[in-house]
Amino acid sequence: MPFAYLPDRALLSVTGTDAQDFLHNLITTDIAGLAESEARPGALLTPQGKILFDFVIWRIAGGFAIEIDQPQREAFARRLTMYKLRAAVDIAMVEETGVTVAWGGETLAGGVTDAAFAKAGIALQRAPGKQADGDEAAYQALRISAGLAVSGRDFPLQDAFPHDVLLDKDDGLSFRKGCYVGQEVVSRMQHRGTARRRVVIVSADEDLPAAGTEILAGAKPVGTLGSTAGDQGLAIVRIDRVGDALTNGTPLTAADIPVSLTLPEWTGLSFPTGTEEAET
Repeated sequence: MPFAYLPDRALLSVTGTDAQDFLHNLITTDIAGLAESEARPGALLTPQGKILFDFVIWRIAGGFAIEIDQPQREAFARRLTMYKLRAAVDIAMVEETGVTVAWGGETLAGGVTDAAFAKAGIALQRAPGKQADGDEAAYQALRISAGLAVSGRDFPLQDAFPHDVLLDKDDGLSFRKGCYVGQEVVSRMQHRGTARRRVVIVSADEDLPAAGTEILAGAKPVGTLGSTAGDQGLAIVRIDRVGDALTNGTPLTAADIPVSLTLPEWTGLSFPTGTEEAET
C-alpha cells in the first residue's frame, strides 16, 4: 500500500520575520533556496561538525515546518531557543500527531515533495497528521532501498558527520551558503576529500541479522548494520576498507551471513580500489 502513517514523527514550526535568516545561518540546509512544496533533509550540528539533530524541513505560511523524531522534538526546540537571542522568530510545537507519507503516484492534502527520495528517483510526499493508515514497514523498506539513513535506526546522534549519512548528496547540506554551526569542519572534509564513512545498501540471500551487528571483511570490522527489511538493510561503513576487501576478494559477512554492499547509485559514489580515491 503506497501510504504510511508514521506516529513517531513530530513537528514544530519556526515562524516570524527572521525565520529564514535564523535557520539559514544555523542548520546545514540551504533554506534560502528551499522551493515551495519541497521538503529537504537537514541537520543541526555540534561545533565539531557531528549531527546533533536530523530532520526534514519545508515552508509553511510565515515560516517553516520541521519534522523530527518525537523523542527529539523538545530537546531540539530548546536548542533552537538557545540560539534565538533577539531574532524575531517564534518556535512552537505543532499539534498534529505524526506524519503521513505517500508514494507510487498517490498524493496527500497539503503534501510536500521529499527531495531526498526524489534524488533516488522516488516521488514521495509528506504531510502532517494522519491522512491514512497504510503500511509503515513498506515505507521503511522503501527508505532502505533508496539508501536514506535516519538517526536512531541507522546511526546514533552526535556520532556521524553529514557526509557519513549522504547529506552532501541528498540536498541536506549546502556548500554555497555562509557559516552555520559546524560548517568549518564539514567544509574541510569536503575540500580535502576525507569522507571515508558512507551509507551502503546491504543485501543477502536470507534475512539479515539484527541492527547493531558488525559487518566484517574477513575478520576485520568495516561497519555496523542499521535498519533492515528482510534480506536488505543499511549500514554505515568504511568505504576504503570495503574497497580493499572487494579488490582482494575478501568475503563480507554479518553474523556469518555473506552480504554484498552497494553504494546508492544516485550518489555517484564508488568504492576506492588500491590508490584510487572515492568520489566525494
